[in-house]
Amino acid sequence: MPSIVLTHVTKQWGKFIGVNDLNLEIEDGAFVTLLGSSGCGKTTTLRMIAGLETPTRGEIRFDDKIMFSSDKNINIPPARREVGFLFQNYALWPHMTVTQNIAFGLETLKWKKPDITARVKEMLDIMRIGPFADRYPAELSGGQQQRVAIARTLAPKPRVLFMDEPLSNLDAKLRGEMRTELKRLHKDTGSTFVYVTHDQLEAMTLSTRICMMNEGVLQQYAPPLEVYNRPANLFVADFVGNPSMNLIDATAKQTAPDEAEISFLGQRAVFRGNEPFRLPADSAVLGIRPEFLPITPDGGLEGQAYSTLPAGMETTVKIKLGGAILSAVVFGAIDYETDAAIRFSVAGDGILLFDRASGQRVASGSVLLPARKG
Repeated sequence: MPSIVLTHVTKQWGKFIGVNDLNLEIEDGAFVTLLGSSGCGKTTTLRMIAGLETPTRGEIRFDDKIMFSSDKNINIPPARREVGFLFQNYALWPHMTVTQNIAFGLETLKWKKPDITARVKEMLDIMRIGPFADRYPAELSGGQQQRVAIARTLAPKPRVLFMDEPLSNLDAKLRGEMRTELKRLHKDTGSTFVYVTHDQLEAMTLSTRICMMNEGVLQQYAPPLEVYNRPANLFVADFVGNPSMNLIDATAKQTAPDEAEISFLGQRAVFRGNEPFRLPADSAVLGIRPEFLPITPDGGLEGQAYSTLPAGMETTVKIKLGGAILSAVVFGAIDYETDAAIRFSVAGDGILLFDRASGQRVASGSVLLPARKG
């Protein structure tokens, strides 16, 4: 399997820039998810790597082989890049059986019949669709069609498998099952997977690394838990996480290399960084995940219950404090009367401090309430 390297890749239509100066390295055997809202450039990036879209400028390499270079006037066609592409609508031949659909690409590539038979059987076994070998697509469920599409795409042994929102047509339960299958498939095949989605849950659960994009610009490229716990900027912090991170306007004054006095929602506190940091300005944003606002009888903050959203295993509690609505998460089912008093605190060392002007993360640490004197 190859590593894939994009160097200063840009895609432009007239004055509109779909992907802007993207530098990215996808390691051999990785499961990389291109994540972002509609129109952010993730599908365009995928299509440029696959050769289905021509970049305006830049260079794309598979290992040491150039697939595209605007400077050297090289553009290798998709068929010669040895990649597989799984589309959103599966694109199965309706007049062919499952076996025939899987074998079709191999026949086009002039594989020998015994090799085709052996490879088709192997894919039927891997995807656990052997009992449906003689059925037609119309006789299959959505999940079964998805498995056939994956089997057909993997049959020619592509160097890289590209997937563009392949689960978006499935219901919630089936999407969950297929996530499990895709993660297992990645492990079993050892292939490089490049996956496009706007669903943060898919990105978090499937990926070895997430490529977070916004308006054609790379925002962060890191493992899922790093993106969640240490988002590079306010955009990433707000996009990733459900319920969303609480982003609270604050003022901050640095008092030590790893400390700052902060004021937010009428409260004064000390922010203690996990490591030394530098505040560019006094204007800041405090980022607090809902799980870091535990509701306890002896909590140092008091707000009012704005709404309670029980979901069985956990409950999201919306708390009104100082004119803001904060999200807290409680394990288990619980309910609060509207406007009831709720005591809670700020806990943990995963609290984030952002510079408001640039939106960049400055530090992560803990919030001490009340502020120390002296």
